[in-house]
This record gives sequence, C-alpha cells and structure tokens, in this order.
Amino acid sequence: MLDRLKKMFGADETDPAAPGHHSVDDLHLAAAVLLVETARMDDAIGENERGVIVDLVRARFELSDEEVSSVVELADEVAHNAVELSRFTRRIRDDFDHDERIEMIEMLWRVVYADGVVHDHEANLLRRVAGLLYVSDRESGEARKRAIA
Repeated sequence: MLDRLKKMFGADETDPAAPGHHSVDDLHLAAAVLLVETARMDDAIGENERGVIVDLVRARFELSDEEVSSVVELADEVAHNAVELSRFTRRIRDDFDHDERIEMIEMLWRVVYADGVVHDHEANLLRRVAGLLYVSDRESGEARKRAIA
C-alpha cells in the first residue's frame, strides 16, 4: 500500500491533475495530510496529536493498524514537502458529501485541541480549509464545539 501511495504522490507530484483513476487510498492520504499539516502548524507534532491523527484515520476509513501507520507516515512526508494544500482539499471536496466535509473539519479541530492549546496558525489554517471545502463559518464553529465536547 505504501508503494502505491508513494507512486501516486511521488514522481507525478508536479501534475496533480494527471489523468487516470484515483483509488480510495488517494482520499485517505489527502485527509491524513490535512490532519498532519494541522498538527504541524505549531511547529511540532506531539504524541497526543499523533495519537489523535492515527485514531481519526483508523476510525474514519476503517483501516488496519498497518495501513494507518503507512498512510500517516506518508502523510507526514507529503505534508513536509507540500507547498500548497489545494490539491488535498480538492480531493476531499470532490469525494466527500457536505456532511462528510463538515466531519473532516471536526476531525481537524480535534487535532488542534489534542495538545490543549489553539495556536493562531492552527485556527487560521482551519478557516482556510473550511472555505476550500465549502464549509460555512457557522458549520465550522459547530464542528469546533463538538470537537471540544
């Protein structure tokens, strides 16, 4: 699975609109990259944040421990090298219905609150991602409240 994911986001990374069928693995990676990037906004991914990311990816996509580990490991690498997030948000926007996009925002808020501190960069990223996913400020605020609860 890791090799397939690396191939999708490796050499062809310069052409995100390359023709061909995208597998569901691509969607897993897109979501995981957003989760990892959210955790990286405060310059460090703590154990609490990493644990929340692993739990969220496992629960949302019903992956095995090995698959979750591979996806999160690759997401960390891709997020570290990514210049922009629009291709990941586009993938989620295209494949998730509106309620699932709101759920994605709630997942991101859970990562933000995993370390107990909301940094300005994290909140800013969430506002941008919510806009890119066509989730309103009100819906994002409600997702934030659910994440806190």
